[in-house]
Amino acid sequence: MILLNRQNRVLGLIDISTGGVSGTILDPKIIFSIALKANTSAIILCHNHPSGNIQPSQSDIRLTNQLKEGGKLLEILVWDHLIITNENYYSFADDGMM
Repeated sequence: MILLNRQNRVLGLIDISTGGVSGTILDPKIIFSIALKANTSAIILCHNHPSGNIQPSQSDIRLTNQLKEGGKLLEILVWDHLIITNENYYSFADDGMM
């Protein structure tokens, strides 16, 4: 996760979860707890897909929507969610999903 201030300057990079080849667990409470402690105005989420498939899973979409809604309540903007592979990337914002 990339933590941003009001001017979109990077406050820090935080590893939220380390998973295996097939998945990991992300808890919105932990994500927002870290963002609140850092006095963050916005966040960018990022994770990898070791398979090389850049398409978001249903879990990726569901989590992104949860975080967008939670961020609205806390006034923490979720700018983007990136899926990274060795060859390419997918941006929820670029695809109009933010």
